[in-house]
Parts: sequence; C-alpha cells; structure tokens
Amino acid sequence: MGRLDGKVAVVTGAASGIGAATARRMAAEGAHTVVADLNLDGAKAVTEEIRAAGGSATAVPVDLGDVDSVRAMVAAAVETYGGLDVLHNNAAATHLAARRDLAVAEADPAVWDETMRVNLRGTMVAIQAAVPHMTARGGGSVINTSSGAGLAGDLRNPAYGASKAAIVNLTQYVATQYGKQGVRCNAIAPGFIVTPASAGSAHGAIREAMLRHHLTPRLGLPEDVAAAVVFLASDESTFITGHTLRVDGGLLSHQPYVADLRDV
Repeated sequence: MGRLDGKVAVVTGAASGIGAATARRMAAEGAHTVVADLNLDGAKAVTEEIRAAGGSATAVPVDLGDVDSVRAMVAAAVETYGGLDVLHNNAAATHLAARRDLAVAEADPAVWDETMRVNLRGTMVAIQAAVPHMTARGGGSVINTSSGAGLAGDLRNPAYGASKAAIVNLTQYVATQYGKQGVRCNAIAPGFIVTPASAGSAHGAIREAMLRHHLTPRLGLPEDVAAAVVFLASDESTFITGHTLRVDGGLLSHQPYVADLRDV
C-alpha cells in the first residue's frame, strides 16, 4: 500500500529532472499523477514510463507564464481524476537563469519580469486554481519548489534567487490563509542537484569545490528531492505547514570557513 494511494497529484516541470523523478515517485506511491510540462513530448515519455511500471498518469501541457494554461492544467487534473489533493509547483524559467540572468548592475529588467512571471506568478496562479478543489475534498497539500538560491546570495542569477525567496514567503501566506480549510503548504529548497541539465556545470574542479562545501559525501540527486516532496504530500506530514525544507546535503548548515578548516 502506497503513501499516496488514491490521491490526485499534479507535478509541474515533470518532463525531466526533479519533476520527472517526483512524478515517478508519486505514481509509485499510488497517486494518480498529472505530468505537466511545457515540453509535452517529454511529459508523455515520463507518463509512458509510469504506466509501464503499473502506475496511473496522464500528460498535460502547461506554460507557467500563461494564466489560462495554468488554470487549464488544474482543470484537466480534476476532469480526468475527479478532484485534486496534491500540487507540486516545480517548474521554473531555468532557461533564463542559465543564459540571461545577469548580475544586478547589468540586469535586464525584461528578464526579471519574465522570471517573476513564470517562477512566482505561475506558482501563485496554480495554487489559486488548485485550492478550491482541495477544500472541496476536505484539504490537500501544496509543495512549492524554492531553492538554496532563495536563502543565500550567490555570484549569479539574482532574478532567479529573488523569485525563489518570494516563494518561501508565498508558501507561508498560503499556509496561513488556508490552513483552517485543511490545505497545507510547504516549500522545499534544493541545493545543487545533479540532473542531465546541470551535470555539465558539475565536473572536474567545480564539482570538487562544490562537494567540499557539502556535509554529505555526495552531491544531490533528483530522487532525494522526490522523496522529500512525497513525504510532504503524504498524510505522514499532516502537522507540518508553512515550512521550508532544505534538501541540500547540509550546504547552508555550516559556517563559511568549514570546508577550508578541514584542510588545516
């Protein structure tokens, strides 16, 4: 018996990486899983993997920057499976962070606007669409993806980091406003997670430098985040809300000089 048996779950950004791993894990735990992504072909491929493993899933296209598309995603989940219990807001405008999210003094306001439109407004609209369906079933669980970049400064991607910091606060607002109606809202803050998209930036000296600052003997994997999301989606976490859970191998748990002192 799975921890999410009979629940209906939507995962955005589920065609690859953390989202795909989470969709697979949710389905393995018994959820009817909506695999939502701008990349519909990728979402369909993940859906077929889930079905081949005996799970229940359907692929739905979604553009987090388009309000109507986000609302249609939630409507599709309800129409297909009869309701909604879990929403994992995982998708983000990572293509902007990778190429155009410049240091503050050089930042393009248009890139900031687009980053906030997708990462922050898209998350808000998905929650807005989901909450009435959750309350109609007596409650539900919203899990938002923040980031270690939203909890501490870095040399790059300030728009991405600011949007993820805002998600932490949005999470607290949703938890506060809808908790008495049975809707819990939490966030996860992944550190550096090795995915096909990120692997190119985690090799050689860069990989070793990052690993030195982790408290764990390895870097993170999508499955590590998926496990945390499923816990927050399940009834095992019914007394946890308004919380941001770091899934980062202890990256932000120590004094900045710890890695250097190990070599002294």
